[in-house]
Amino acid sequence: MSISNKIKFAMAEKNKNISTIADALKITNQAVSNKLNRGTFSVDDLIKIADCLGYQLAFFCEDAKIEFNLKDIKNIKNKE
Repeated sequence: MSISNKIKFAMAEKNKNISTIADALKITNQAVSNKLNRGTFSVDDLIKIADCLGYQLAFFCEDAKIEFNLKDIKNIKNKE
């Protein structure tokens, strides 16, 4: 399943619409639609989307799980 389909599925599960995502990303509804059509989301976008939908972004491998949240974005930005 593509990242766009996963986001759409999560939106449907949480009864949210494109406006919810647009507000979280501070972009227009059209820009969200474009990102969904192209599947072009940054890691920051994915963290913000997960947070606004009540999920947490995580990466899994065989023996580890790495989770990300909004605090991680702020910490990275402060280090730059």
